[in-house]
Amino acid sequence: QVHLVESGGGLVQAGGSLRLSCAASGSIFSINSINLMGWYRQAPGKQRELVAHITSPSNTLYADSVKDRFTISRDNAKNTVYLQMNSLKPEDTAVYYCTMQSLGLTYWGQGTQVTVSS
Repeated sequence: QVHLVESGGGLVQAGGSLRLSCAASGSIFSINSINLMGWYRQAPGKQRELVAHITSPSNTLYADSVKDRFTISRDNAKNTVYLQMNSLKPEDTAVYYCTMQSLGLTYWGQGTQVTVSS
């Protein structure tokens, strides 16, 4: 089992930046078997959508809407994934969820609210 705890959300003005963090804890075997870390978001009235995911330091995937503004990274020693969000826009407002995959199972964090004011 893997337990995910997110932090770093909040209220920011358009054009500002935020950094989200998500730390994994739980079974050492499951933690060491994590092969994918990522972030999704869900805005009110919309479906949850992929923001970015990372499977290795150089293997990343971004939604078109966040390319060149957001950067995903991971620190395997800390079992943590980060999402650096720059040039934030009001349309980035959503609950952001961390996700990790290990041994065929997908785990989700509780979500952290990001609100971008215009």
